[in-house]
Amino acid sequence: MLDAGSGKAKNNLNSIEKDGAGKHVSFPPDEEIVSGFAEFKGTQSGGGSPTVADIISAYEQSCEKHQVEPSLKAVEQIKLVASVGMRAGCLDLRGEQLDYCSCESLEDILKFIQFDSINLQETELEENGASSLLEMILYYESACQLNISSNVHMGFAGWKALAHLTRQSSCLWRLDACSMPMVEYPAQALSKALLASRLTVLHLDGANLSGRPLFTLVGTLKQNAVLQELSLASNGLNSYQDAMQLGDLLNSNRCLLLLDLSNNLLADEGLEEICAGLTSQQSGLRSLVLLNNQITHAGMVPLANVLPDLKTLESLKLDQNQLQNEGVHILKEALMRNRSILVLGLADTQITCEGAVALAEFIAESPQIRHLDVRRNHILCGGLMAISLALRINHSLIALDLDQTRKAEKEEFLIETQQRLLRSISDLCAEKKGKEQEKVKAEEEAEEREREGDREKEAEVEMEVKMEVEMEVDSGGGQRDESEALSTKSV
Repeated sequence: MLDAGSGKAKNNLNSIEKDGAGKHVSFPPDEEIVSGFAEFKGTQSGGGSPTVADIISAYEQSCEKHQVEPSLKAVEQIKLVASVGMRAGCLDLRGEQLDYCSCESLEDILKFIQFDSINLQETELEENGASSLLEMILYYESACQLNISSNVHMGFAGWKALAHLTRQSSCLWRLDACSMPMVEYPAQALSKALLASRLTVLHLDGANLSGRPLFTLVGTLKQNAVLQELSLASNGLNSYQDAMQLGDLLNSNRCLLLLDLSNNLLADEGLEEICAGLTSQQSGLRSLVLLNNQITHAGMVPLANVLPDLKTLESLKLDQNQLQNEGVHILKEALMRNRSILVLGLADTQITCEGAVALAEFIAESPQIRHLDVRRNHILCGGLMAISLALRINHSLIALDLDQTRKAEKEEFLIETQQRLLRSISDLCAEKKGKEQEKVKAEEEAEEREREGDREKEAEVEMEVKMEVEMEVDSGGGQRDESEALSTKSV
């Protein structure tokens, strides 16, 4: 870290490159260093490390120097920092207007306090301010998680600084850059940075990635062995070239654990391409989100073909697609044969009682399903009754999401039956969850008793060894005394 007065990693003060050529720093004129140090020294309440009050005072003085108003939101959060020497929780600046001078002033916070996360969402960052602030965050390793979403005017320099931060930071593991078009240079710069980054979570929702930007990104991610969670929701990804790229990604990458493709245009043809990629995922992907992708029951055919062979997929979200009862029938046998799915999302998929009965058959057979969501479907008494009976056989399902509002029935008494069945289903799930919690608690107590027994055995062994050593010492001492007595007598 640079000294307290001039520690900037910015274009107008310091130029910093952490690459193979080493670190290069260019300093400002001497008078700026001296004046900056004097300003900081005047804010300190005493010797040693600065206090929270010192940092707030320095920030306010910096704001005055740059002729901007201090962010009251930032000041209030800094007041809550427990220890300057440890990472604080979150610096949330969402919605604050951060022009270049406001960004410059924030350095008097960032140089002394590191955060688990920094939220710069919707802060109207422009090119110079974004570049300056991101270079500070890199130099001071200010954040492990960064949200820079909804800043559409970052420009060339801002994206360059973000790519440099992504590539060079030793602590940044999550980046959210949503609702910002990534075309041409932004896509190229960020994709190249991902070749060497330490990111494990990347969210690029609403980034206009369809077409060449996705091609560029996938080309990099096929070589990335670090990223575990990727969200590409709301990017207008189509069922042709984009779906082929996603299938290629799944075919090549074994490190991704979660892939979120919500709110795209993949359709049945796109799902077929993705399923072709899934055939290579014998280990790896654990969660696939396909919510709202214009998928119909026809798309369930390739999915049903690949599901039985997936060994690690634990969560499958198909909500808000037009699967209908036919889609559930197609999936039923494949779900029964699969032994990894724990969470299944089928909310708002146009299922009626017929589909619910098919799901009940799956529930009764499944030894592992834990969470099923079938809200916003037209499931009446017949479907609820089948599900309720299946729950009495199933031993794993502890969360079943159903609509709690009454739905029209042909007979009035059936509406009351609906409510009774809903209560019964809720009680059954709660009972299973309670039993599971008791089982986990009992297992933990048994493990603790086992550890305690091991500790007692170790203590007994140590005591036995100690006693044997003492006996050997005593025995050796007695023999020496006898020998000395015999020697004295002979003399």
